[in-house]
Amino acid sequence: MCQDFQEITVEQLCTVIDLLHPCMDDYLYVYDFINDFYYISPHAKRRFCIPDNSFRDVIRNHGLFVYPPDLEPLQEDLSALLAGERSFHNMEYRWLDLEGQPVWINCRGYVVRNKERTLYMVGCINEIGASQKADNISGLLGSTSLQNYLQKTPRPFPEGFILRLGLDDFKEINEKLGIEYGDMVLRQTAECISACISPGQKLYRVVADEFLILDFQGRTYKEAGKLYRAIQQSIQRFVEEHHYEAVFTISGGILESSNVSEYTFINLMKLSEFSLNEAKRQGKNRCYRFRISDYKEFLKRKKLTQFLRQAVYDDFKGFEAYFQPLYHADSNTLYGAESLMRFHSPEGCMVSPGEFVPILEETGLIIPVGRWMLDEALAACRKILNWIPDFRISINVSYVQVIKSDIINEIVSAATKQGVSPSNVIVELTESGLLESNPHFTRLLAKLKENGIRLALDDFGTGYSNFHYLHDLRPDIIKIDRSFTAKALANDYEYNLLDLISSMVHTLNLNVCVEGIETEDERNKIQNLSPDYIQGFYFGKPCPYQQFTESFVTAGRE
Repeated sequence: MCQDFQEITVEQLCTVIDLLHPCMDDYLYVYDFINDFYYISPHAKRRFCIPDNSFRDVIRNHGLFVYPPDLEPLQEDLSALLAGERSFHNMEYRWLDLEGQPVWINCRGYVVRNKERTLYMVGCINEIGASQKADNISGLLGSTSLQNYLQKTPRPFPEGFILRLGLDDFKEINEKLGIEYGDMVLRQTAECISACISPGQKLYRVVADEFLILDFQGRTYKEAGKLYRAIQQSIQRFVEEHHYEAVFTISGGILESSNVSEYTFINLMKLSEFSLNEAKRQGKNRCYRFRISDYKEFLKRKKLTQFLRQAVYDDFKGFEAYFQPLYHADSNTLYGAESLMRFHSPEGCMVSPGEFVPILEETGLIIPVGRWMLDEALAACRKILNWIPDFRISINVSYVQVIKSDIINEIVSAATKQGVSPSNVIVELTESGLLESNPHFTRLLAKLKENGIRLALDDFGTGYSNFHYLHDLRPDIIKIDRSFTAKALANDYEYNLLDLISSMVHTLNLNVCVEGIETEDERNKIQNLSPDYIQGFYFGKPCPYQQFTESFVTAGRE
């Protein structure tokens, strides 16, 4: 058999590769050891960053497209083949694609020798990490087939739509009823969708529990919505017919082809995934129509997330501590300051806390940034105590910090480090975070009391206002939110309501702080309610430490 191979020339093998490559997805190759020459199926150039489909100086050129950590093991294997230690090459390693990303391949080859030397190796390369063209569970074509179809589709894409569908909370079905039941649900879902689509529409299972309907037949967004509702109803009938053993719904994202400007598979998948995710984010079991403005906002948020991660990595570069004065309401003397986090993006603009704080909480970055803020606030407090011995520093604490970090020990540790008594610290908790985590906050309260740290319940009156918190948590201070203050200043009923709340809080021996005072008239009207502390732009806006001390601490004292 080896004698037969020896009679085949490398040139003949290259011709065979050229003949066969249009018929296959894998890549045939021949490596001529004698002439240091390599030849691979021409379509490999469309996938990998090889110099060409034929080249010499084989080992050196492999360094251009083999993933660097895999190059040395490959060289060792080829050396063993050349030394005659074995005759078959079978190795899994990575090549770089056209974007420089590593792609797993399996390279197999048979080495042909004569009595004197090693002649060549002929074999096949296939992607072992590649997406399947079809899915045996759902019986549908997969994402690779969708990609191939789009490559043949005229540009720009014809009028129509892409409807991406995803089962809601499918993971729970696998966890509760098993993977086999989950596979049955996927098969039945595919059948429900298939029964609803029209001639000319194509259906694919693109990933896990997600499906994609492609319609380039000129149908409109309204028709896409009608199709989604039909699928939704079909899924509901399936759930009912199976006696609600597995209760699930389906969400959909509609992407009109007119909104696709970059005509690639990757871009279409990216935009359709965004559309589906928006439907799920808005409550699930609904359909979302892609809007460019929403997508731009999503990209902006994604970019800001990257900025925040980089800032944390770069020793909190871009973050800054600001301070807003808190005054005794009866004497208008400085009581303390609320420390507030600010962020300057690398693009030079200050980002609103309403934009970046939710991202910090969602990503968990609030924990390291919160520690940094603690040090900044307590360092400022230590300096101000030299002028005002009873000065209090108020620190906002996120419910994420309470649940996922040892926040009290962090506060005490930071206070000890800065030489500040915990009794000079006020922890502000936002009321809206309490509903889901009351046990956590109850334990937090006990630790606060143990260490002499005061608790302020922030944003009181913004829509939650469960008075049982006043009993359960026994906060030291209730902070009336600016929105509630504004209503009270503009409406007699709200004003009287605020007066009743203030009286009730005082009856419980708690203190009231009214936020959002912006004019002298507002101050005078609010002072009639006898608050303990008062805060707002009328007294001073949040500002950096140096400006704060010059304006509110050292002015008139030196």
